[in-house]
Amino acid sequence: MFIPEPEWEESHKVLEEIAEVKTGEPGVVYTENHLIKEIPDVDALIITSQHHVSRKVIEAARKLKVIVKYGSKPGIDNVDTNAATEKGIVVCYTPYANSDSVAEHTIALTLALLKKLDTMPFRLRQGKWRDKSLLGYELLGKTVGIIGLGSVGSKVAEKIRGFGVNILAYTRALENAKKVGARLVDLKTLLKESDVVTIHTSLREDTLHLIGEEELKLMKKGAFIINTARGAIIDEKALIKALKEGWIAGAALDVFKEEPPKPDNPLLKMDNVLVTPHFASCTYEAYQREAFMAAEEVLRVLQGMKPNFVANPEVFVKVNKK
Repeated sequence: MFIPEPEWEESHKVLEEIAEVKTGEPGVVYTENHLIKEIPDVDALIITSQHHVSRKVIEAARKLKVIVKYGSKPGIDNVDTNAATEKGIVVCYTPYANSDSVAEHTIALTLALLKKLDTMPFRLRQGKWRDKSLLGYELLGKTVGIIGLGSVGSKVAEKIRGFGVNILAYTRALENAKKVGARLVDLKTLLKESDVVTIHTSLREDTLHLIGEEELKLMKKGAFIINTARGAIIDEKALIKALKEGWIAGAALDVFKEEPPKPDNPLLKMDNVLVTPHFASCTYEAYQREAFMAAEEVLRVLQGMKPNFVANPEVFVKVNKK
């Protein structure tokens, strides 16, 4: 089996009982071409959100039985699940393993953005002291709009509620709204009424560029947008325009359309944008949990058992027909 970007090497001991484990070279970004070279004799593949297992990769796989993605359900930017299903390859993931880490990072970004915590240390190190340009905002009494109330969005709602905020939600997971004390609204209402908008939906055909010019113009001029989900959910060109022209007050981004973003990406140079390198899920605790969950899913598939978290359950119909 092949793990291009291993997260917790202790979990490999579980896998080594039934398979030879090969890991990627440190510092190498495994592109489609890299994966095509590695995949022909691989029975199992464990990936992160940085990898794209395309139809070409899957077609090059002669023995592949299972793909597991660390973390949330793979979106269209991670795995071509249709191609996997056609070849009888099970696609799994490790939900909830990193939900707390991403939720905490989201709230940290929100507070840092509202309190201008990224600006203060830089100014202080330049010998400048405080002035009114550094005035920030309280969360107390603000309205937080959450797009997507899955495992991460629900955790964000639970944790941020303690700051005394009102919570709006636009989601397909209707049953979760009541659990976390959120008011269900349509997207336009959420954007118009929220002081902070935070995105936690997966990247699908219907969420690609979900937030574009029209949506950004609906937001308050003093509002902030946070994205720790997937970069392509926001139209980056529209966001850059919105930030430059003052349609919204600021943004905090852990994800980008192109990762890593090019050095000349305007979002990296704006004073009203806080950025982190797609690292919201990266904690010791999350790495350990999702690595062992991923190993367990691989073991179950290779030993002929049904895995716990399957992104393409229809694959079992395909497998049973063989």
